Amino acid sequence: MNRVAAIKSFAMTNMLLEAELDQIEQKFQIDLGRQRVQGSQIEDTYFPQFDATLRAEAKKMSEHYVVFYCLEKSIRQLIVDVFEATGDSNWWDNLVPEAVKQNAQKSIKREKEAAVTPRSTDPIDYTTFGELGEIIKSNWQLFGGVVFNDLKAMEKVMSALNSLRNPIAHCSALADDEVLRLDLALKDWFRITS
Repeated sequence: MNRVAAIKSFAMTNMLLEAELDQIEQKFQIDLGRQRVQGSQIEDTYFPQFDATLRAEAKKMSEHYVVFYCLEKSIRQLIVDVFEATGDSNWWDNLVPEAVKQNAQKSIKREKEAAVTPRSTDPIDYTTFGELGEIIKSNWQLFGGVVFNDLKAMEKVMSALNSLRNPIAHCSALADDEVLRLDLALKDWFRITS
């Protein structure tokens, strides 16, 4: 075998081994440390101090967190877009239920008193996931038929998503059945909003 053929053979063998190691990592949910990505200082300092099983669980759960982050932020933006389309520049005061406004104000006050950087200047960013559903319900005349097809369907899907959100937001692992439920609830969400 000449030198060029040996190098090609070596490269192909390496690629096959890498593909097999990828499959092993995925099948057994392990990280063999082959693809060292430069982490943040916090990751590099603190992650090695946590159990590998816990780190693997956190990595798996992070996918669900990312989905919920996008979902919750997009629902807030949807509400803002619908309210701004009404032309009411004071929509927070005029269209948001009083209880939701009061809870948001309490959260803003708590954050201010804790002397932390405010998460936002928009009070809607202080609403809970459940409160977003309440905002939509109390303004059904703006959302029904335009954004959502049916009130009961919207309530059912929001309730299911809120139940699934709790373990994700509070750092508990989702059981396999709940991961499946999350997938179905997300499909339902996009179905009722299309």
